Amino acid sequence: MKIVTFGEGMIEISGHIGATGPITYGGDVLNMTVALARLGHRPAFMTALGSDAWSEELLDRWDQEGVDCSLIARHPSRVPGLYAIRVDDHGERSFTYWRDRSAARDFFALPQSAILFEQAADADLLFLSGITLSLFNSVDRGLIAGLADRVRARGGIVAFDGNFRLRGWESPFEAETAFLDFAAHATLALPTLDDEALMHGQTETAETIADRWHAHGVREVIVKLGADGAFVSADGVRELVPTRPVTPVDTSGAGDAFDAGYLAARLANHGPAAAARFGHRLAGETVQHKGAIPARHTVIHIQPDGRV
Repeated sequence: MKIVTFGEGMIEISGHIGATGPITYGGDVLNMTVALARLGHRPAFMTALGSDAWSEELLDRWDQEGVDCSLIARHPSRVPGLYAIRVDDHGERSFTYWRDRSAARDFFALPQSAILFEQAADADLLFLSGITLSLFNSVDRGLIAGLADRVRARGGIVAFDGNFRLRGWESPFEAETAFLDFAAHATLALPTLDDEALMHGQTETAETIADRWHAHGVREVIVKLGADGAFVSADGVRELVPTRPVTPVDTSGAGDAFDAGYLAARLANHGPAAAARFGHRLAGETVQHKGAIPARHTVIHIQPDGRV
């Protein structure tokens, strides 16, 4: 099975000035990609990096994680994006970004991007996020939609995480329009209640969010509700799948881990509700450790007897 993910991988620093925390890496799609690799898949991460020493280190680390780096373009002058993360006493995180000139944002200006898109078109699963869309202009987003259509035409799955960060858009309306435009090209959507409320500026429920995504063409919708669980709407079944309470150390990457667990279980032929339960397990483990990509030993494997 060929899995292609498309987004931005960045350098991550944490703590405060004078802290001695590690320099590592992250990014919503990358977080999901690494988690999926740890679950036994070999996803290909499509992005752009620079030609600098930091980019070389990132490539080496991702390869060690089992990520296929053959779809990563190299930019002659730009470098990876950077973000800093701080975590409060309740495990809630905040971010500061330096990414306006990152190599990933210039992906479509690189001559190899067209070749990489050709190679990605035969994916069995294509995954991207709202943050992926925010990196590019409307013309480039049209190219992404075209890639999604090619994957779907071959019977592949196009999964979209409706991850919304206002700093990446001119307005919530611009993001809402881009998301729902892309919905017509997706088969599976993973929106988050809080993000949808921020975009639409109104009181949202899981049911109304699922209905909106269905109305725009998505067959399978999983609305992430944070500590309250996930609302699954697929094949005429609508079900709230609760999560187990945990005490978070760092909530970074929780939704990305859920995505990886959900997709891994679905690829193993589990139903949507069972897949959501496995997504909760993986997210629950992730938030009990520091960093968007926690230490490798925290991974949960689907049981050999098929239970999730």
